[in-house]
Amino acid sequence: MSEKKTFEKEIGGKKLIISTGQFAGQAHGACTVQYGDTLVLATAVMGQKEREGINYFPLLVDFEERLYAAGKIKGSRFIKREGRPSDEAILTSRLVDRTIRPLFEERLRKDVQVVLTVLSMDQENDPDVQSVVAASAALSISPIPWAGPIAGIRIGRINGEWVINPTYEARIKSDFDLVVCGTADKVIMIEAGGNQIEESVIQEAIEFAHQHIQPILQLIEEVRAAVGQQKLSIPQADLIDERIRRKVMDFCKPKLDTLFGEPADKLSHVATVASITEELDVILKADNEVSKDDRAQALGIVEKLYEERTRAMVLEKGQRVDGRSLNEIRPLSASAGILPRTHGSALFQRGETQILSVVTLGSPGDEQFLDTMELSGKKRYMHHYNFPGFSVGEVAPLRGPGRREIGHGALAEKALLPLLPDKETFPYTVRVVSEVLSSNGSTSQASVCGSSLALMDAGMPISAAVAGISIGLITDEHDESKYKLLTDIQGVEDHSGDMDFKVAGTRKGITAIQMDTKLHGISSAIVRDTLTTAREARIKILDVMDKTISQPRSELSPYAPRITSIKIDPEKIRTIIGKGGETINKIIEVCGGADVMKIDIEDDGLVMITSHSAEMSDRAKKFIEDLTKEVKVGEIYEGKVTQIIKDMSGNEIGAIVEILPGRDGMVHISELAPEHVNKVTDKANIGDTLKVKVMDIDKERNRISLSVNALIEGYEPPPRRPMRPHGGFNQGGPRRGRPIPRRFQ
Repeated sequence: MSEKKTFEKEIGGKKLIISTGQFAGQAHGACTVQYGDTLVLATAVMGQKEREGINYFPLLVDFEERLYAAGKIKGSRFIKREGRPSDEAILTSRLVDRTIRPLFEERLRKDVQVVLTVLSMDQENDPDVQSVVAASAALSISPIPWAGPIAGIRIGRINGEWVINPTYEARIKSDFDLVVCGTADKVIMIEAGGNQIEESVIQEAIEFAHQHIQPILQLIEEVRAAVGQQKLSIPQADLIDERIRRKVMDFCKPKLDTLFGEPADKLSHVATVASITEELDVILKADNEVSKDDRAQALGIVEKLYEERTRAMVLEKGQRVDGRSLNEIRPLSASAGILPRTHGSALFQRGETQILSVVTLGSPGDEQFLDTMELSGKKRYMHHYNFPGFSVGEVAPLRGPGRREIGHGALAEKALLPLLPDKETFPYTVRVVSEVLSSNGSTSQASVCGSSLALMDAGMPISAAVAGISIGLITDEHDESKYKLLTDIQGVEDHSGDMDFKVAGTRKGITAIQMDTKLHGISSAIVRDTLTTAREARIKILDVMDKTISQPRSELSPYAPRITSIKIDPEKIRTIIGKGGETINKIIEVCGGADVMKIDIEDDGLVMITSHSAEMSDRAKKFIEDLTKEVKVGEIYEGKVTQIIKDMSGNEIGAIVEILPGRDGMVHISELAPEHVNKVTDKANIGDTLKVKVMDIDKERNRISLSVNALIEGYEPPPRRPMRPHGGFNQGGPRRGRPIPRRFQ
């Protein structure tokens, strides 16, 4: 183990500390990054052998949450160790991956794995940005070929002031949450969420962030200069014989020119390229001078030629694969309320990309419980995204969501979250599922559009419609200052292009951004132009969406449950629940059972009754109101006689009447009728209903005195006899254990 070395710099009022030489000595690159008391260990390792039969760079980034870092033990009774990564961990892995990937050589075929393990968590500083810095530092000091360093920073704005790396608490107060990663002169990755933020503000925040990653980059450079290893070289790829390359070019170029001259759908393009490849294979097989290896290389050129031609047409002619102009959106269509029994649904289509979004409304008790290293609590809005193989005409096993599905669902959720009503206004738990039925680019942003429509169809009072669009980029490989932006990129433009800049928002402003690039970053000018272009496209999409449904429906679906809310004194919560839940279970049982009725109670006294039956909902509401109602002198009730009270001599002296659920009082025998009553049962028996008036409440003894006589017009209650001082029999009542003489009753 080498000697521990520490490097530090103040960032945002706190020390950012990078340490090497203490942990993971056998990793090819390892370091820890500490900010506050949050500490992340990063390791980088490259495989020994090249992967055969692949045409991509095999990078794997894993973010490992350790509950011990936050002083937690897993809440499950049976499983106490960490299991599959949480959604938050997967999103952090994706954030780091999207940041570091562009700086690797595309022709590298050895496995590279970056593992980020959180060793300490202070519940104030998010480890995601630290993980970016840690991954950059570990790769920078390793022998792994990589063109870093990069750095990342989080920016917020509170009361108009920029905040660097705000804590969790500060982020709640911030207008937006922005993460920017980049090199010394370029931006590589952007992730943002906000409440309808203007483009000019976002642009200014990105420039502010880029300015403040410079000291972090300098710190990583210090670490590399001190402990960095010599980078390994990447073997040059075998060059294909020029004669064979010319043969491929002569055959493919005219066919591809014909293909691009006639707009066609995605599957037609795929089929045509496959057909060209098959024809070329036949020709090359017939050529005795072409070896099997040369033929395999030659066939791989076809797809590259297709991509190169796509790029050249954009830069040279301003023409796209499908014939659109650079800022043209594919044909749009939208419809809402298309499924008969769901609570809300919408179908959104842009070109060949088609999304079905479906809303389900549930009770507050259906909230998702969060128990991760970073989060503990509940989540009432969930957005899930599914991408089956048939959406791209392929066979693929259905084995649950992958990282891409989780990432796209989270992005759509982030885009819509600022527009949702608060729990007091709309207490439902909401789940939205976006089904990708057909894909040809930017399904995540189509999911935003479809889900916005579906929420309105469900009658959820969102404050504004939300739309999303993806902007692409084609740059001149010899001069990056020459570039073209592509509005609404489709699959081939995403695959062969240089950027995927997703922007979602309302007419007022931006709610979410996610930007990836294959370049070593993009300039501030490209960011600015992209935000402007995205806004223009977003407004056009919103115009189409508004024609379908412009505001939330006034009524919920008849198949959605109804929630009735009651606010009670928190001190009364125990009364509603009852001993061991006896009372609340009784309410649910008499109001239709657990299949029909759900009752959720918040600590602040908010009671929410969820039921598909209005009658049962009203019944449960009255039950709870009666349980928690404050009985007052002078009020009149009708209640059942539940008990006849006798003295120790067996004489009937009164009747107990339940005036409210769980609340009763006593009618003395003298208050049952204006005339003399010999026995209580002459006027009232158990099970009878009596109309009574509250005459007196003894709060200390929790006793309520009731009267039937008081309901008679002209009734005047007898004067209350003053209490005598405590003492003997005649001064304080009888001694304990003796019957009360009738004259004192």
